Amino acid sequence: MSQTRQARATPTDGAALQYLTFALGNEMFATDIRGIKEIIEYAGLTTVPMMPAFIRGVINLRGAVVPVIDLSVRFGRAPTPLTRRTCVVIMEVCDDQGWHDIGVTVDAVSEVLEIPASAIEPPPAFGARIRAEFI
Repeated sequence: MSQTRQARATPTDGAALQYLTFALGNEMFATDIRGIKEIIEYAGLTTVPMMPAFIRGVINLRGAVVPVIDLSVRFGRAPTPLTRRTCVVIMEVCDDQGWHDIGVTVDAVSEVLEIPASAIEPPPAFGARIRAEFI
């Protein structure tokens, strides 16, 4: 495991963590900045036939094919409208097969906030196979 991935372990000393905030529609969301690789302009997307509606397509990111998902659609809402502020947040995520890059389409990126670990509530139990870091 690389140092970057080791550093993602949740601190237990109550230290503040940094979260990237972004807009989807009229709501604000946040994600741990340690999983963010970069933020890019929405452009050059290639659609892929026979994909679920929430997968907008793929991009070529320095020779790597990166899938791009629309969180609004994944959350059961209307697709993210494309504006001049629309961007793709490139995140590194882990599944059963290892670490992968994915792009997430968001309406706009806002700011980075520092939030003490003690102020973050644990995710609720849904009784489903959803990993806690994705809630």
